[in-house]
Amino acid sequence: MPVFVVHYAYTDDTAARDEHRAEHRAYLGGLADEGVVLASGPLAPGEPDGALVVVRAASKPDVAEIVEADPFRRMGIVAGYTVTEWQPIIGSWARQLA
Repeated sequence: MPVFVVHYAYTDDTAARDEHRAEHRAYLGGLADEGVVLASGPLAPGEPDGALVVVRAASKPDVAEIVEADPFRRMGIVAGYTVTEWQPIIGSWARQLA
């Protein structure tokens, strides 16, 4: 199954992020338990406000459905996102996903 990297761009509303973070993490955590989300996390301090999510899905439209259902997106915290198909070739993920 294809792997996709999703880049979230957050709004400046840090209070909303704090308020809805638990629901957002529970949603992505459930998908991780199902093997759909391989990794997720915010960008490091000093980087633009956002996050990366690595997802296994059949297609880009399937990934968009996952993103659109994320509480952060539903609450307007994710201002925009990109979905890019990724083909890991080197490293432990490449071996596991082959």
